[in-house]
Amino acid sequence: MPPKDPESPPAETNASPFFTVPAPVKRLFDKFPLTTYPANEIPRRVQSHDNVNQLFVFTDARGARHGRPSFNPQCLKWQAYLKFVGIDFEITPSNNHASPTGALPFLLPSLPTDTSNPIPSHKLQKWAIEQVHCEEEQQLNLRFEVYASLLDHRIRNAWLYMLYLDSENFNAVARRLYVNPATTNSMVRAALCHQLQQAARDELLKTSRYIDAADLEGDAGGAFEALSTLLGKDEHFFGRPNPGLFDASVFAYTQLILDDNMGWKRNRLGQLLKEHPNLVQHRNRLLKFF
Repeated sequence: MPPKDPESPPAETNASPFFTVPAPVKRLFDKFPLTTYPANEIPRRVQSHDNVNQLFVFTDARGARHGRPSFNPQCLKWQAYLKFVGIDFEITPSNNHASPTGALPFLLPSLPTDTSNPIPSHKLQKWAIEQVHCEEEQQLNLRFEVYASLLDHRIRNAWLYMLYLDSENFNAVARRLYVNPATTNSMVRAALCHQLQQAARDELLKTSRYIDAADLEGDAGGAFEALSTLLGKDEHFFGRPNPGLFDASVFAYTQLILDDNMGWKRNRLGQLLKEHPNLVQHRNRLLKFF
């Protein structure tokens, strides 16, 4: 989770009539005036792949080459969804600072070829529906939003704690995946670690006056139980013949929680998830898409 944006500066006030710029400073700025540079351009496509949709996600170079699942739940959700609905794409390693929207994932479509506008995550489903004319899942079942809140709050909160605020997991997983690739400077790394952990604390304190690991894990366990009941004996949620957006949303967490390659030191969420074999089987089936 990226750190919070800094507060906006205060409104400007009229300059004091008694303040004047010293002559040497004025001569310096007259010679070298301040320049406002244009915003960074979006990443350019690799020339040999102009006809391929490109999805920019958190991943490493090897994972990108082999199309492996992203290690970030938000990125993996949309990576999985696009696969499930049959849209071809390549993934490109990126980060929030490189994103024109300030967050990952985003997609550069192959058509029209002269487009320069990326598609942010909140517009990806609409774009996918237009490409392959698949059904909009939220309209198929009124329970979609209710169960989605389990993922967006209870499971996500427990994930934030396990990844960022458990010291052993943070050093073994978050630092390795998010901090170390960003810089080799030890002081910058320390600052990034502090920002990531503080951002996680701030997010969790939005809904509680204090952070209690046991409560977070208990809420996640209840959410897994509810999702297991919802899935039942079906292969996909809401009885769909093929996996959809909700399946991708669940898979984005279950895959990473159960992935041995993540390097978890303490994985209480994995223990809770394994109490529901149908959720584990659901994850294993969807993993075959990759």
